[in-house]
Amino acid sequence: MAATGLNHSDGAKNGEMAAVVDRNIEALLARRQVEEQEKKREDRIADAITRFTGSMPFVYLHVVVFGSWILINTGWMPFIHPFDPSFVILAMAASVEAIFLSTFVLISQNRMQAISDKRAELSLHISLLAEHEVTRIITLVTAVAERMGIEESQNPELKELAKDVAPEQVLDRMEQVGGQASGKNLSEREVKTEKGR
Repeated sequence: MAATGLNHSDGAKNGEMAAVVDRNIEALLARRQVEEQEKKREDRIADAITRFTGSMPFVYLHVVVFGSWILINTGWMPFIHPFDPSFVILAMAASVEAIFLSTFVLISQNRMQAISDKRAELSLHISLLAEHEVTRIITLVTAVAERMGIEESQNPELKELAKDVAPEQVLDRMEQVGGQASGKNLSEREVKTEKGR
């Protein structure tokens, strides 16, 4: 009976977890659909071209076109008169195509980078909210532990964990540590250079 009750409890928890996961997936899909609908026509065209240029049909098309162009203008197809024996037109067409394709790719990358930045900001915001909630939980649990006379409630680490972390201080500390590490690596390279001399 106890095992049956435990199985029912696990099943209920799994059902709740599945519901939460489904809700999150639906929210993400809905947001993605909204973003797709809000895209400008220029962005849609750039994305479509970028998708096509990154596909195998695009490769096959160029193999056929460039291969036929080369065969015709090198005289391997005598029934067709060569129209670009020096391949100047081919080189110019390939250069112009490369300019436009790289521009379309950059447009798509810039838009994707903007979306990625928004998601990174959202992730940071959620992390800060989670950190604040954990801090409040630690404060409450510590107060309960003190009230119950639990010895662990006097652990000095709890006081540090119960403090809110200021994001700007964390960023400043990261830059400070990163700067020190860069300076240390530079000094080590200079010492090695002097020894090598």
